[in-house]
Amino acid sequence: MADINQEVMDKLTKVCLCKVISRATIKKVITEGADTLEKVKKATGAGSGPCGGKRCSPKIMELLNAK
Repeated sequence: MADINQEVMDKLTKVCLCKVISRATIKKVITEGADTLEKVKKATGAGSGPCGGKRCSPKIMELLNAK
């Protein structure tokens, strides 16, 4: 049950607010081999919005470090 709840929360939680990219999407590209901030940004489009990644980059780094 906890895994299902985490999965739902990952889909609902937006890491990149500017581009509306979910935590589930970020986690997916990390498991597929995007092992740096730049690779995650390139694969998802995160960090390319009006804030220039100021909000999402630290969150992406947390997910990268947690893998």
